[in-house]
This record gives sequence, C-alpha cells and structure tokens, in this order.
Amino acid sequence: MSELPRIYCACDVASLDDALTLSAKLDGLPIGIKLGLEFFMAQGARGVGAVRDKRPNTSIFLDLKFHDIPNTVAAALRTLSDIGVDYTNLHASGGLEMMERALEAVNAADNPAKLLAVTVLTALDAERLDAVGQRTPVQDQVLRLAKLTQQAGLAGVVCSAHEITALRAICGDDFTLMTPGIRPAGSANNDQKRVMTPHGALKSGATHLVIGRPITKAADPRQAAIDILESL
Repeated sequence: MSELPRIYCACDVASLDDALTLSAKLDGLPIGIKLGLEFFMAQGARGVGAVRDKRPNTSIFLDLKFHDIPNTVAAALRTLSDIGVDYTNLHASGGLEMMERALEAVNAADNPAKLLAVTVLTALDAERLDAVGQRTPVQDQVLRLAKLTQQAGLAGVVCSAHEITALRAICGDDFTLMTPGIRPAGSANNDQKRVMTPHGALKSGATHLVIGRPITKAADPRQAAIDILESL
C-alpha cells in the first residue's frame, strides 16, 4: 500500500472466518486490520497469510508483542519475515540488544515490516505499574522506553494517547506512534485505563489509532467505522 491507514481495527477473534468476515465489512474503507495473539495462536502464520491473500489491499498490523532473550525474538521474527504485514511489534522492556537483533531479522525480509515497540500497556495505570515494581510515573517509563526504542532504530512505539505530546517532543515527527486505548465519545473504556477519543488522539499527534470493540461490537461495524472516520 502506498499510504498506510490512520486506523487499525483490532480483530480480536480466533476464527479465520470471523477475521475474513470483519475485513470484508471494512472493505474499501481506509482502515487496516490488527491481528493479535488470539488469532495467531489459533491460525498461525498461515491464517495471517490467508487474510492477506483474501484482502491484499488491507494493511495488517500483526500484534504479537514479542518479549524474550534476543536470539529467541530474532529467530521468531525471522520465521515471520516474509508473511507480508506492514507492522509487527515487541516489548521495549526486552532491552536494546533484543530490539536491535529483532530489527536485523525483520529487515532481512524482501518486504520488511515496520517494527514497533510497546512502551507501557494501556491496561496499566500508575497503581498497576507500581505493583509490578516499576515505581516511576507512567509517562517517565514510556519516555525512557521510547528513547531506547529510537536508539535501537525501530520505526516507533505503541503508546497511550496521553503520552503523545511528550513523545513528539523528544522523538520528533517521523517517529511512528501507534495508539491503542481509543474510544469514541460515549463508548465504554472496558479494560483500558488510559484512553482518548479518535479526534483527540490524532490532534495530539498520533500516527495510527487502534480501535476494536467500538467497531467490532457495533450492530453495524461498517457504519460504526464510517462514523469514526467522519469524526476525524
């Protein structure tokens, strides 16, 4: 694709048929599909390839959040190197060497994906971050990991909308910010703790938005997606 979409719809399903059905409902709209662990554990790389082959004009973000020793992460990404997705990701907390090795593995592909790093999950707030021993303000941890990600040469980070302004200030305009925890006005937050509306996130400087249940659980997912696009 010549231009990647501003919105990726989180397709949190295990069934290939369900993933294909959702992608068909969004066909023709400037919206990509995010496939995550639930889908990958059930369908594997072949399932991702089936979605890609069926919807070749749909951008795919493969959200697997790798986090292991450098050699293991690099080997895992090497097996996915030619799957044909636009984005994939890992945890920045895996460290500089892990990210550098992962980037080398991804870039060895003929058509390499852009590699992003997760900073702090949007399901974590200050209290939950403290509970796992990271006794630091959430934003400080996000900025620390984003700078490490940029040092490793990755394309950008996955971050909450609440850190966008600070990240733009230290990482610049060319650093990709993939932003989950997006909820249109009136939507339930569910398990997300740090949320923002689509318009607010883009205005703050997000590159891409990840939106799931407000689209996938709507009575008419296509219309819900159109309404969100029009709100931008």
